[in-house]
Amino acid sequence: MYDLIIKNARTLEHQTIDVAIKDGKISEISAVIAADSQEIFNAKGQFISAGWIDAHVHCYEKMSLYYDYPDEVGVKNGVTTIVDAGSTGENNIGEFYKLARKSKTNVYALLNISKDGIVFQDELSDLTKVNEAKNLERIQELSEFIIGIKARMSKSVIGQNGVRPLIMAKSLQKKANLPLMVHIGTAPVELEELMSYLDAGDIVTHCFNGKDNGILDRAGQIKDFAKKAYEAGVHFDIGHGTESFNFQVAMQAKSENILANSISTDIYSRNRLDGPVYNLATTMEKLMYVGYSLEQVIHRVTQTPAKALRLSSKGELAVGYDADITLFKVTDDSSKQLIDSNQETVKTSVQIQPTATIIAGKVYEID
Repeated sequence: MYDLIIKNARTLEHQTIDVAIKDGKISEISAVIAADSQEIFNAKGQFISAGWIDAHVHCYEKMSLYYDYPDEVGVKNGVTTIVDAGSTGENNIGEFYKLARKSKTNVYALLNISKDGIVFQDELSDLTKVNEAKNLERIQELSEFIIGIKARMSKSVIGQNGVRPLIMAKSLQKKANLPLMVHIGTAPVELEELMSYLDAGDIVTHCFNGKDNGILDRAGQIKDFAKKAYEAGVHFDIGHGTESFNFQVAMQAKSENILANSISTDIYSRNRLDGPVYNLATTMEKLMYVGYSLEQVIHRVTQTPAKALRLSSKGELAVGYDADITLFKVTDDSSKQLIDSNQETVKTSVQIQPTATIIAGKVYEID
């Protein structure tokens, strides 16, 4: 007997399927599953995908600068897995872990290389707060929670330290063998210098920001070094945030065959409640406005973030994978407005509305 069977769900290819779940894993996918189950959930023809993953959020509720609550940005918005991107460091990530475990949403963390994380905006201006031995100790201690490393490399964060914090992050990465996410923003450091230190698989977040130190040159074209980094396998992540997503940059990148590898929000309480982010679905809609297909968008909130962050049991709607699933509707409504981080407002003809979040086989319907 199965624990749950989802009936009458629709794939992105418009095929009707049933999905059976047992012990928190996907056990069977078929056009019709007639087996017994403790629970039946009728999807009523709504779309089904692997559970959405938001690879860049800030959800440690005890912070004051950037904070939120995991289930507010996760399960309530169709997101089964969230990754807190460097809110905490080795000195406070243990407490974050204890709180995160109480959430319905799957929560993971990228360790900020600075010991207290983002208590203040300039956490990498004082490099005495970066202790590699303690970082490695914490990574080993919380190996199931800490799945990567975060370094924020913009002027307001690093002070006068130039590229040194990134060099320290790369050293830690090499010893810990974990993915590295690098926040890009205002110079210094110049983006070209920063990208020269990155390897295939390293994650650049805020990839389509509209800042002078972004990926566009003064003529409005993608800078050669950025294109080479992308082609060499550096992972481009959206990381929308309050100040880091620009429609025109995203459109130009697409015109030059550069599509973000993953779609994430950089969400926290203020930009969730007041915008321009609101939730992951809205960020997905913005990429569809730019010209991405629904299939491309879903791929970038499931398979690609799971692969980049080595979440090997997540990101695919397939037998043997975790029973983390998102059900959603796509409607044609031209009345919704979307706004980017530079206050450009557009009207969308597509709305993505999550209707149920399924985590480890448990159904949470969305109002």
